[in-house]
Amino acid sequence: MPKKIRELIRELEMAGFVNRGGKGSHRNFIHVSGVVLTVSGQPGDDAKPYQFKLVREKIEETQK
Repeated sequence: MPKKIRELIRELEMAGFVNRGGKGSHRNFIHVSGVVLTVSGQPGDDAKPYQFKLVREKIEETQK
């Protein structure tokens, strides 16, 4: 079963990203290190494989 968008958002927030808002179903996240990421989709939607991969890459990028 794929992860939900809300789970990706929770992972980003636990990693120190801040939700800067957005339009419609888009949410813009920024980290104090300057890493930026936009997540699209309603919280209950299934996350697409590319979204899961991108979130994981961005979290790893902040840990370097």
